[in-house]
Amino acid sequence: MKLTKAEEEIMKIIWEIEPCLVSDIIEKMGKPDTPHSTISSIVRILEKKGFVNHKAYGRTHEYYSLVKRDQYSKNRLKKFVHDYFDGSANQLVSFLVRERELNPEELNQLLSELDKNTEK
Repeated sequence: MKLTKAEEEIMKIIWEIEPCLVSDIIEKMGKPDTPHSTISSIVRILEKKGFVNHKAYGRTHEYYSLVKRDQYSKNRLKKFVHDYFDGSANQLVSFLVRERELNPEELNQLLSELDKNTEK
């Protein structure tokens, strides 16, 4: 499931500082004038989507993730590769090399990582 830009921004903060309160999220955003109700609404949407849950302490809710960051990243990357590179990671890497977004040293690091994973 894809998150909106605002939901993803909030999730990144939750992943970083969880468990957390809405006030913790606002503080981490560095935008103290952000209405508490706005962030609270986004967090409730994330809860409905199954990304977070909470523990209640009276009227205070402490939020934590149900979907881990690497799991979400993996799913989004697979969808991106599918949508833009016909499902081919090779086409993605070739594109990055052609666009000079991936230098030879980084490519060698990827090959080394691939070798390590192949040995397992």
